[in-house]
Amino acid sequence: MTDSGQLERLYRVQSLDIDLDRLRGEEGQISDELRAARSEQASINNRLEDTEIELEKVDRRVRQQELDLASSREQVARNKTEQDRNATNAKLQSQYESVILQLSERVSDYEEALAPLHEQQNALREKSASLRAELKALRPTLSSLEDADDARVEGLRAQGEGTRTERAELVSQTDPKLVKEYEMIRKGKKGLGIVSYTAGRCQGCNVQLPVNIQQRAASGKLPPVKCPSCGRILIQLQG
Repeated sequence: MTDSGQLERLYRVQSLDIDLDRLRGEEGQISDELRAARSEQASINNRLEDTEIELEKVDRRVRQQELDLASSREQVARNKTEQDRNATNAKLQSQYESVILQLSERVSDYEEALAPLHEQQNALREKSASLRAELKALRPTLSSLEDADDARVEGLRAQGEGTRTERAELVSQTDPKLVKEYEMIRKGKKGLGIVSYTAGRCQGCNVQLPVNIQQRAASGKLPPVKCPSCGRILIQLQG
């Protein structure tokens, strides 16, 4: 295999790489409908998460208030029982009445505090259920769009199968060091690791090449000649 033949193969490899880059780029170009559906799902999920976090806080407050309320009611009942049993004179009767009154006022306070909490709790539960219903309603549409996008991506990858096969064959016939050098240059040079030159100008950076560089590049010998400006491998295309 001649050196110029290796460079020509490498130039073809780059053409295939550019095509594969295009296909990979198209893979990420989802439809507006799918993008909108994913965005809507994310928005609903975020609102649902916020709602359930708030509901959990309210639930904790309700449970605590209900425990306090139950404890106060139990204390009222216990003091009434003790009053009936132990209040043998007016003084004791008055003392029990005072304690029972204080406890009863506490019961009323807890009951009043629970009312708006129960309303808030019910509202949050309804909101959570509504958001879950929105997610459920969205699911068939999103699933259909995702399936269609998967099929689109599969089609693009199938298109690239022949390209990948040809590339692998060409790479296997090319000096591994040359391929590695090309790939490193291409990675840092906007997808172009090997370029031709026209009228003495590098087609990678448009710099006018010195005559001796043109002459060496025209020979097609290895190691490859690189543009002194952009560092890309140079090749003289025939015809």
